[in-house]
Amino acid sequence: MNRDKLINFINEYLKSSEIKDYSKNGLQVEGKERVNKILFSVSISLELIKKAIEEKADMIIVHHGLFWGKEKTITGVYKEKLKLLIENEINLCAWHLPLDIHPIVGNNISLIKLFKVKDVKPFGLYEGIKIGYKAKLIEKMNIKNISKVFTEKINSNPILFNYGPSLIKTIGIVSGGAQKIFEQAIEEKLDLFITGEVSEPNYEMARENKTNFMSLGHYNSEKIGLWSLEKIIRSKFNIKTSFFDTKNPI
Repeated sequence: MNRDKLINFINEYLKSSEIKDYSKNGLQVEGKERVNKILFSVSISLELIKKAIEEKADMIIVHHGLFWGKEKTITGVYKEKLKLLIENEINLCAWHLPLDIHPIVGNNISLIKLFKVKDVKPFGLYEGIKIGYKAKLIEKMNIKNISKVFTEKINSNPILFNYGPSLIKTIGIVSGGAQKIFEQAIEEKLDLFITGEVSEPNYEMARENKTNFMSLGHYNSEKIGLWSLEKIIRSKFNIKTSFFDTKNPI
């Protein structure tokens, strides 16, 4: 597959140019023009790059790349990552908010789809746009059973502040480090807010407002969008792909 055609397809599919983001979305490090194998993962790391070299992958696609809208000195581990990518002609691509928001393969819609839901609507205002989703469960679920779904489907060990109803009807999901959006879930009187990270204030906010908060781990909450995008790419272009799980509990 031609690298540029592949990247252009993903950029258009995820509507990258329409989404304001501090991440540099798309191609971050240029490698081989022809792509025969792609390695997917959540975050760029030395371990991931070495795995790509081992598997002879021509492209790495991640959610968290190397470039975040500010200059950085090319030293230490950062230099080593760039050196390995360039020397081995591995393309590095990253899609951040476009992969959170997307209504078909995005992290948030993919997490919502783990349940039988209705009335799915955008939720979670960030920088002027709603990046997550809220929905009603078709049948109420025990909050511990919701936690169990995430354990079974994405290998998460959720942190739960259970101070609201134990039978859940309405949920809001915003993956990653969206714990500040918990306030919006409280305002909308959702039974359960689900995100990736947790901060110290979230505990008292849940207890004082008699509601529920669940943290899946930033990493685990953002694997699922990459899985969905990988399926699209593999089926459309008949290209070899694999997902490298670094098993990050945070």
